[in-house]
Amino acid sequence: MWIIVLFDLPTDTKQARKQYTKFRGFLLDDGYTMMQYSVYMRHSSSDENAKVHVKRVKQKLPPDGEVRIVKITDKQFGKIEVFYGKKRRPIEPPP
Repeated sequence: MWIIVLFDLPTDTKQARKQYTKFRGFLLDDGYTMMQYSVYMRHSSSDENAKVHVKRVKQKLPPDGEVRIVKITDKQFGKIEVFYGKKRRPIEPPP
């Protein structure tokens, strides 16, 4: 099971940038890696384990902005197509 966190947070004030940095730091500390800007992913061994991590994200939501959480299976994750320019590259290997 993969958890993907997508977020769009304001960075127009010093306080907003602090909230952004704090949320991003939480994700990194909780085992997420950056998939691309404002998109972080984490592998979980089961749906039950994924629910624990989703609950942690919900507890750390910043006061402003938008956060979305998507859970997908290993099989679905393996079907992601990644392109850099027009060249296709393989996806990240699972842990």
